[in-house]
Amino acid sequence: MAQQLIRDMNVRHRGAQRLGQIDALRGLAALSVMAFHYTTKYDELFQFSGTLPFNASWGYLGVNLFFVISGFVIFMTLERTQRAMDFVVSRASRLYPAYWAAILLTVCITHVFGLPGKEATWQVAVLNFLMFQGLFSVPPVEGVYWTLLVELLFYALALTLYLTQQMRNVLRALCALLCLRLIYWGFAEFAHIDLPWRIRQLLILDFIAFFSLGIIAYRMVRNSGGSNRGEWLTGALAILVLCVTESLMLASVGLACFFAVWLAALGRLGLLRSRLLTWFGLISYPLYLLHENIGWAILRQLQFRGWIAWEAIAFTSLVVIAIAAALSRSVERPTMGWIRRRYRQMREQELSGAAP
Repeated sequence: MAQQLIRDMNVRHRGAQRLGQIDALRGLAALSVMAFHYTTKYDELFQFSGTLPFNASWGYLGVNLFFVISGFVIFMTLERTQRAMDFVVSRASRLYPAYWAAILLTVCITHVFGLPGKEATWQVAVLNFLMFQGLFSVPPVEGVYWTLLVELLFYALALTLYLTQQMRNVLRALCALLCLRLIYWGFAEFAHIDLPWRIRQLLILDFIAFFSLGIIAYRMVRNSGGSNRGEWLTGALAILVLCVTESLMLASVGLACFFAVWLAALGRLGLLRSRLLTWFGLISYPLYLLHENIGWAILRQLQFRGWIAWEAIAFTSLVVIAIAAALSRSVERPTMGWIRRRYRQMREQELSGAAP
């Protein structure tokens, strides 16, 4: 009995280490997107007065890594979920409190410092609160918020599979969506016919290949030692879809993201054991939510005061990271914990009330 308990504890410890490496990947993804926005994108929109120290034009690809990670984590979560509401509460408590706080901070700070063309009104901010603004042509408070709707739609697709008891058939569902993406591309490319955009949006066809690669990585980790023939074939189809509908470069990115998540989940990326990277993974969501407009507003003010580019970027990065860390510590984690505790208490009361 004692030996079994020790083995179980060791398995949980190894699992925590592996998830820690995936969290570190999240941190790297957030930092790469921030680097893109503080160099390439800022220079495009507002122009630096001096020479850029470096140009992170590749940084936007961090979003693709986020999608692959999400595919992995969401299906891992669903396979451990006992009822649909558990999943809904888990995701809502994770996404919304930090998101609402980030909206309020972004609107306030950009109005104080000024950011021409990017200052959201309070009416737009309120319409952003549900995170569905992309469905109704409402501009986002932050440009990066478009990815949050994509995430929500992916959650809805995954939850639909769960509710219809089709989780075991997920590879078939992914193949169907990937083939539908090819059909959309074929009609546009050869017949010059645009098939219904709303279906394409709701089924996240433009990004389904990346989510698929994350799901496949999870299934291969869960079934390590098995043949995983279906997973390899579905993964090959996802890469083919990216090659055909996007580019060889994006297909290469998808493949690299898949192997990064797969190897991290197996605990084989020792470089990701860094405490600093794990910490960035912990604050990655607030950092992603906050960095864009707030960072640009600070960069503009520093540029007006004569700061050279690398000093302005370094100082702005430190300030925004500090704000994100404070938001994570004071809002994200406490609120998420409180919501989940309250939900567990309600579930326990329901179960005790239903007991004979």
